[in-house]
Parts: sequence; structure tokens; C-alpha cells
Amino acid sequence: MALGQISDLEIRLLRVFKTVAECGGLAAAELELNIGVSTVSRHIKDLEERLGLILCHRGRGGFALTAEGQQVYDDALRLLAALDAFRSGVEEIHQRMTGSIAIALFDKIATNPAAHVSEALGAFAERAPDVAIELHVAPLNAIERGVMDGQFQVGIAPMHRQSASLDYLELFPERMYLYCGRGHDLFHASDESLDWPCVRQQRYAGLGYHSPNMEMSHEAKLKRAASAYDQEAVAMLVQSGRYIGFLPDHYAESFERAGQMRRLRPALLTYDVNFAALVRHAPRPSRVTQTFLDCLTEAHTDVAKAS
Repeated sequence: MALGQISDLEIRLLRVFKTVAECGGLAAAELELNIGVSTVSRHIKDLEERLGLILCHRGRGGFALTAEGQQVYDDALRLLAALDAFRSGVEEIHQRMTGSIAIALFDKIATNPAAHVSEALGAFAERAPDVAIELHVAPLNAIERGVMDGQFQVGIAPMHRQSASLDYLELFPERMYLYCGRGHDLFHASDESLDWPCVRQQRYAGLGYHSPNMEMSHEAKLKRAASAYDQEAVAMLVQSGRYIGFLPDHYAESFERAGQMRRLRPALLTYDVNFAALVRHAPRPSRVTQTFLDCLTEAHTDVAKAS
């Protein structure tokens, strides 16, 4: 069955499907959509009939997108992002800031004293009170891809390889140190005995996607024995007492105080990361997005001046 001109009803059904996919099931989407499960199910069935596709498996075996459903979900993200961008453009003509802004953050930013994203969010809420903020936490590769696809208007993430499709606004630094957990062979070792050849003999836990963490481990010739996909996962592997791994100092501080982790020779086994705001290079940011970027710039500039 070929889909003709997309109607308002089909747009609404796609939004329901997007929510169901992101919540991981019909029942989980009930509260988010504020409609009953039977109604959610009917909407999904209606969309499947209109598209002539089976979008998801649901039932006793659990919920899962089909291959076709995953493709429809990915395409729906781009379509809905384009519609939101069109609406923002029209509202910008009328000099109103309404609608929503989707912002994606790399994990564990909140405990970084150099990061003032929360201040920027507060300032933005004052300047654009009618704009709904959607805040996501995602891995670096998902942030980059989401900004490029229009799923996110702004990403805040570590800088590493730079894409010509994105513009970067540098914001704040972060320092990474190498840690081991209580029970690890290196937990009571002297700093003088620790160097790169020594740590290369240990089981290393690192991020499993392209990132400053992966670049550093390649440069240092650390062989990854366990892969993690956020920094909390790295912390859990380190806490196991069987792996070493890099973590932000501000995040690992509480584990150190509790005696659960030990920072290994901090004068040597360390590296720095710079965080930036990521936006699409083209088209130019909407008024809503630019306002948030201005708030980010002011929040981090004001702190730099104060210090």
C-alpha cells in the first residue's frame, strides 16, 4: 500500500508511534500520552493499516520494533523535527518564542563545577517562558547524529573529531583521571610504581564508541577488556575491583571519599577534555535555539570573568 499525501491525522499517529517506541511499549506510553492503552493500541493499528506495514511486535513476548518499524521511527524523527522547525520559523516571523527545544547532554555534566548549563537553562526559561524544554542524556555519537538529523536542536558534549556539518561553541573543561576500585591489585600500590607500561598490563574499561576516551586509550595503547556506553557504566566496572578506567574527577570524588575508588598517579595518568555546544551548520539556528546558545555563552562567560 502506497501512502499518499500525509494528513494531520497521520502526523498525530506518527507522534503516538514515536512516543510508544521511545517508551518501549504501549503500557509505558500510556502516562506520557495521557490516553488509555486500548486507545494507544488502536492508534498504532490504524497507522500500520495506513502504511501497510507491521511496525512493532507487542504481546506476551514483550515489545519490539520490526525492521520496518525502526525505519519508520527514524524517518518520523526527521519529519517531525522538520515540522517543528517550520513552526518555529513561522513563529519567529511573528517574533514569538513558543514550541519546544530539544537539548541533548553528555552524561555526568551536572557534577562538573566548571559546567553552568543549569544556569543557562534558568536564564532561558526566563527569556522564553512559553518554550517547552526537552532535556535528553545520550552518548556522544547519538548526540552528534541527533543534532545533524534535527532530532536535537543543541547538543552539549566533549569535543573530539569535528564535523563540517556542525558548528561548535566551546563552553567548559573537564579533567579525567585513571581509577581502580577497592580490591584491585593497584589499590594500595605506590604512585611511583605506576606508569603507562604498568597500567597497560591491567584490564581496562573504556567507552565503546568514538570519543576522547577512545582516542586516549588508543594513544596510550590500552587494550579495552570491557566496553561501556556511559560513564556510570565505567564507574561500575571500576568498582568491581577488576578493571581500571578513566572518569571525570568531579564524578569520581564521592567514590574516592567513600574509599570505593583510588585515583592512580594523578600527575601522569590523566587527560583533559573540552565541552562544546553543538548545532547544525545549516540552516542557521532558529530564534529559540540562538537564545539558548546566548544563555550558554553568557553563563560560562560570566563565571570566567568572576574567576
